[in-house]
Amino acid sequence: MPKITYTDEFKRDAVALVESGIPQKQVVKDLGVAKTTLQAWLRDARFKSHGMTPTTDPEARKDMSQALRRIRELEMENEVLRRAAAYLSQAHITPPK
Repeated sequence: MPKITYTDEFKRDAVALVESGIPQKQVVKDLGVAKTTLQAWLRDARFKSHGMTPTTDPEARKDMSQALRRIRELEMENEVLRRAAAYLSQAHITPPK
């Protein structure tokens, strides 16, 4: 089977469809691409959004995926701390009488 080459615009559009909330299964069916192909495009888009250059080296890709997981974890922790600080700052304010 011949290898199909997709344009960067096509890939960006496919990723945008998934990011807009359309299920991957539907995007795969509508665009006629393989599920693994779409998942690779999504992974590469996540790497690019965090300033990483996608690679085909499995070891480097594994390291980048671990870094993304850690980034997500730290972002969630940061959000929890931000909300806690906002709550605690409001708890000490007494309403005017």
